[in-house]
Amino acid sequence: MSGHVSPYLVPGFYETALTRGRHRDIIGGRWDETGRIQMDMLLRLGLQPQHRVLDIGCGPLRTGCRLVPFLDPGNYWGTDLSGALMATGYRQELTEADRARLPEGQLVEDGNFDFPGLPRAFDLVLCFAVFTHLPLAHLGHGLRRVAERLDFGLFAFTVFLAPDAVAAARPYRQPDGVVTHGDRTPWHVLAEDVTRLAADAGLKVDFRDDRLPRGQVLCVAQR
Repeated sequence: MSGHVSPYLVPGFYETALTRGRHRDIIGGRWDETGRIQMDMLLRLGLQPQHRVLDIGCGPLRTGCRLVPFLDPGNYWGTDLSGALMATGYRQELTEADRARLPEGQLVEDGNFDFPGLPRAFDLVLCFAVFTHLPLAHLGHGLRRVAERLDFGLFAFTVFLAPDAVAAARPYRQPDGVVTHGDRTPWHVLAEDVTRLAADAGLKVDFRDDRLPRGQVLCVAQR
């Protein structure tokens, strides 16, 4: 993986995993548990069926397969670095009735927060377990792009936090046991850096106490 900030950027990563039928595994496993926790988290944030939701880094629809039947038809959009991964989720993780509620064209391949062809307005933008695989500069880039290109009520994203600069400089064990790093994936950051980058993008961010898989911290940003 030398030279790659994330395993998902290694050439052939998706092709190999999908050929082996591992579309659930490559996003970290714990499919049912994590999907249930994500859905509960969104409901606590006030999600309603009439809301329009953008799921950045939606992968094979671990959250999408729960959101699509909950939301009014056509109210879910997803983006991901891999169009093939989304297509696999669409075919294998959605029922026929769910697919009727989600035009496949609302799953858009996008690896740079460009949001090509997406509407601008969303009630909720979700970015779960994306920035945990990217260094701090990518977090700043993502926050700026979301703020510049989208109108939204809430932007919910997750990070791994280190408690202080000393801990951030070395491997740090998160509450669920995963070890994070300041120089390679899975990446941790400082809360003050998240706050600063959000402010640079014109956003105010709150850190929530929700218990999330592997010790991720839920951040909720607003303008």
